[in-house]
Amino acid sequence: MPTLATADTAGRIAQLEQIIEDLLQEAKRRGASAAEAMVSNTAGLDVAVRLGEVETVEHTRDHGLGISVYFGHRKGSASTSDLSPGAVRDAVKQACSIATHTQEDRCAGLAPADLMATAVPDLDLSHPWDISVEEAVRLAIACEDAARGADPRILNSEGASFSTTSGLSVYGNSHGFVGGYPSTRHELSCAVVAKEGESMQRDYWWTTARAPEDLEPAVAVGRRAAERTVGRLNARRIGTCEVPVLFHADVATGLLRSFAGAISGGNLYRHTSFLLDKLGEPIFPSFVRIYEEPHRLRGLGSAPFDGDGVATAPKDLVTDGVLQTWLLDHYSACRLGLTTTGNAGGARNLSIALGSDNREAMIRRLDRGLLVTSLMGQGVKMITGDYSRGAAGFWVENGEIQYPVEEITIAGNLTDMFKGLVAVGNDYDFASSITTGSWLIDRMTVAGE
Repeated sequence: MPTLATADTAGRIAQLEQIIEDLLQEAKRRGASAAEAMVSNTAGLDVAVRLGEVETVEHTRDHGLGISVYFGHRKGSASTSDLSPGAVRDAVKQACSIATHTQEDRCAGLAPADLMATAVPDLDLSHPWDISVEEAVRLAIACEDAARGADPRILNSEGASFSTTSGLSVYGNSHGFVGGYPSTRHELSCAVVAKEGESMQRDYWWTTARAPEDLEPAVAVGRRAAERTVGRLNARRIGTCEVPVLFHADVATGLLRSFAGAISGGNLYRHTSFLLDKLGEPIFPSFVRIYEEPHRLRGLGSAPFDGDGVATAPKDLVTDGVLQTWLLDHYSACRLGLTTTGNAGGARNLSIALGSDNREAMIRRLDRGLLVTSLMGQGVKMITGDYSRGAAGFWVENGEIQYPVEEITIAGNLTDMFKGLVAVGNDYDFASSITTGSWLIDRMTVAGE
C-alpha cells in the first residue's frame, strides 16, 4: 500500500503549500480582503479481528481542504475533498459567494499578523510504520489472544483493532504565513466479555502513540483488558450516600476536559461557563498546578501553531490553585476584548501536576468511599457546573477494595469538586493528550438503590 511513510515528505508539504498559495491568490483576485485555508493529506491502515478471525481490513487515503475568505468583516467558508486546481478554484468561488450574503461580524478576520508563528519546530511527531496487513493482523490477534487466555471467565470477545495513520497538514493565510508538518498516530485496542454465574461484564484497554516503539506490547494490552473486565464481575448496587470519590486516572481526564471547556473562549463570550469572571481567583486548592505543553516531543496533542496560525507556547492555566488565563482563539478573544492565547483548536497536552501517591496509596487515602473506573452519559451542565454521571467502579472500606459496584449515579457541582480536590495520584499509566493521575474528591452524592 502506498503511504506517506514512503513519500518525499518535504515534496508533499511543498505541494500542499503551493495549493494554499494558489487559492490565496485566487481569493485576492476575487476581491477578498483576507483569506485563510487548511489542507490535509492522510493515509492509513485499519484492521479489526474477532475470535481470531479477520473482520475488516481497510486502507484509507483522504484529502481535504477548508477555506475562509473575508470581505471586510463578512466571512464565507467552503470545503472540498478534491485538490485539483479546478476544484480548488470552485471552492474559493463558493466561499466568496457565501461571504457576499453574510452579515458583518466585527470579529470576523485573521489573527494579528505579529502573532503568526515565525518557525515550525520539529516536535518529533512523524514516525510512519510500514507495517504489512499480515503483520497488523498478527498484532491484533496476539492482543485478543492474550485477553481471551488471561482468565477462564473470559467467554467472548468484541475484538481487537489496530490502526496506523500518517498525515500532512498545511495552514496558510493572507498575512503571508504558510506552515505545515507531518504527523503519525498508531493505536491498538481490545474489548472482551466475561461471565461468572449470572453476572456478565465487558471492558477494554488501549494504547496509542506517535511512534510504534512507544506503544504498549500487544500482550500487555490484552491482559489489561481482561483484568479490567474480570474485575467488574458480580458487581453490586449500593445505597444512596455522600462519600469521598476517587476518580481512576483515565476517568479523571474528563474532569480536566470539563475544566478546559469552562475556560474556553466560546463558552466565555456566550456566558455559558460556570467559571465566568473567575480569572485571578482560586478555583482549586493551593497545591494544584494545571499547565499546557504544546511543544512536548511526540505529544499526542502537540502542535507548533494553532488553527489561526498563531504560535503555540507552554503556559500555566492554574498556579497555586489560582486561574491564570483563558483558552482563546482569535475570534473569541476579539468578542471578549482580549488577545488570543494561541488556543484555536483547544488546549494541547493539558496536564495537572502529579502527586506522590500511587494507586494503592490513593485508595488507602480514600479509606471509605467509591472508586470510579467507568462513566456513562454526558451529564455536565457547563453553564452551572452541575455534574451527574452514570458510574461503575469499586466500593472501598478501610482503604481496601471490597467489591465492584454498578448502576449508580454520582452527582455534585464542578465548582465544589474542584475546590474539594484532596489529592492527585502519580498513577498516570496510559496514553492520552491529557496527563493526570487519579483524583480524590472530598465528597459527592452517590445515588444507588
